[in-house]
Amino acid sequence: MDSDTTTTQEPQIAQDFPGLIRVYTDGRVQRFRGTDFVPPSITHSVSSKDITLPTFSARLFLPTATTHHRLPLLIYFHGGAFCTSSPYTANYHNYITAVVAEAKVVAVSVHYRLAPEHPIPAAYDDSWAALQWVASHRNKSGEEAWLNEHADFGRVFLGGDSAGANIVHNLAMLLGNADWDIGMDILGVCLVHPYFWGSVPVGSEAVDPDRKAVVDRLWPFVCPEVPDNDDPRVNPVGEGAPSLAWLGCSRVLVCVAEKDVLRDRGWLYYNALSRSGWMGVVEIQETQGEPHAFHLYDLASHKAQDLIKTIAFFYNRDLPPLI
Repeated sequence: MDSDTTTTQEPQIAQDFPGLIRVYTDGRVQRFRGTDFVPPSITHSVSSKDITLPTFSARLFLPTATTHHRLPLLIYFHGGAFCTSSPYTANYHNYITAVVAEAKVVAVSVHYRLAPEHPIPAAYDDSWAALQWVASHRNKSGEEAWLNEHADFGRVFLGGDSAGANIVHNLAMLLGNADWDIGMDILGVCLVHPYFWGSVPVGSEAVDPDRKAVVDRLWPFVCPEVPDNDDPRVNPVGEGAPSLAWLGCSRVLVCVAEKDVLRDRGWLYYNALSRSGWMGVVEIQETQGEPHAFHLYDLASHKAQDLIKTIAFFYNRDLPPLI
């Protein structure tokens, strides 16, 4: 009689984004980036602490040498292709600390649920919930003392990089619709190396077909419900996308990097916003010779410091003098 044998088959790779994330056929997810954790801290220039609420968590930052003057408020959304990273990694903790120290702002760095375990729209839903929570402090009666005591709700900014910049754009579009009013106006938004894409190549995207192919697969991976690279959430200037004239703020800063595959999408967004009939002021700044999110990995470099100074100036422009 032949013996009955059972063969255990090893799980296969279902999705692979080299250096970023890998998903196996058994559902296991392996992240290669943005999994470290550094605790909040108190330095000579910035204090930080963590909060956890039912729908999101965040790290709050406050300049150590605060005055009786209220400070601009920055609500920040981290990058990581919607599937990696958090405000608690060394890269993001150190970057937001540097921005807060330079710009003298109060910052709320939001952590949203990640794909593929929580596909789009989870990241948008969590980010909107965070925005509502921040807005609950506008009358100085919220649950977080740092916001009640130090934030100037007349000078609120949204900021983010890569996927986080994508979130910022989509939040600002909601805020331009009266049906989504949360009782808090946004003065400006800062989009650093924003993750926008589309099915038709623009600029130099087709020059590197391998890199383009990776980005082509990203949105369908994080948003399997609508796996179309022309979804207006990822292609805000595509056919059928709502008019950028509805953007719910009065100032926009777009930052791009010369060697970033997403560079031309940032320029396309800037040009489209400029021509849209939107009544605000949009600026763009390009860093030469650098790749996507370079500042997170070389924070002490001159170019990273220049970028931080540009962003800080954007947050503080027209700020009344301290007297």
